[in-house]
Amino acid sequence: MNRRKFVTGLVALPALTRPAGAEVSAIKLGKQYGLPFLPQMVMEDRKLIEAHAARLGVEGLGVVWQTMGGPGALNDGLLSGSIQFVNVASPSLATLWDKTFGTPLEIRAVCAVQSMPYILTTRNPAVKTIADFSAADRIAVPTVKISGQAMALQMAAAKLWGFEKYDRLDEFTVSMGHPDAMQAVVSGQTVNCHFAVAPFNYYELRLPGIHKVLSSYETDGKHTNGLQVATSAFHKANPKICRAVRAAHEEANAFIKTEPKAAAEIYLKLTRDKTSVDDLVAMITDPDIDYTTTPANLLKHAEFMHKVGRLKRLPASWKDLFFPEAHDLSGS
Repeated sequence: MNRRKFVTGLVALPALTRPAGAEVSAIKLGKQYGLPFLPQMVMEDRKLIEAHAARLGVEGLGVVWQTMGGPGALNDGLLSGSIQFVNVASPSLATLWDKTFGTPLEIRAVCAVQSMPYILTTRNPAVKTIADFSAADRIAVPTVKISGQAMALQMAAAKLWGFEKYDRLDEFTVSMGHPDAMQAVVSGQTVNCHFAVAPFNYYELRLPGIHKVLSSYETDGKHTNGLQVATSAFHKANPKICRAVRAAHEEANAFIKTEPKAAAEIYLKLTRDKTSVDDLVAMITDPDIDYTTTPANLLKHAEFMHKVGRLKRLPASWKDLFFPEAHDLSGS
């Protein structure tokens, strides 16, 4: 984060800080592509935030959803005040919290969104493990160095070659949104490997010549893939809206678990994906995917980032990265 972006965010604060009881009349939420964002799609389609906000006394709340290709643009939107809530992976949350710590813009999480593995695929038959990557390979991640996939690759490298070699594979990574990365891997152009999220890894692995190299669960254990975050200034000025967002996530998660077919239909409608409903239901109900507001292994990721020098401050607990209302969760 540079000084210009930080100052821009501060300039936006007067619009967000309103007297108690006079919460904003409209919010914008940022999301990315794929099944990690299914809860938000359910929230959007069923207007769950609007309904929970109304129950809490915030009538007629306007809710706008914006889809972006990677965490960089989402982080910039959050800090500038143009987006009030974004769904980011644990590295982005830890970085944002560290850089805004003690300021009105301090970033914290309202809740987790889901736990889901990143799956590294390749069309290079010579690559069986990450030890086989060479200068001939290019690995697509949402954003080099800072995305969850980029850090998962670093953690896998540190486990294989020793901590001092954690960035050994960074030179092979390329920033690319998941839809473009999938097309590139399938066509054999630009990149030949993709650290994907569902449903893209499922699509790729169905095709001849593409195989799995690594699941991030093999290195990290079950871990949170996404977190819903906001600035402390917005949270302070709009506590009812923040509670409505958390409640909407809980309702969306329950809906996905009890009505996976209906959730799949919402996903297909909003994304215009051509996958069959049955195929998508199989992905949504995969045991490795858990739509939950409880964070998993968040502190482990923060500790790794602190050790490599990406965080100045090491949170003492996962709770340091969350607003107090989320401390009832049994996270890690």
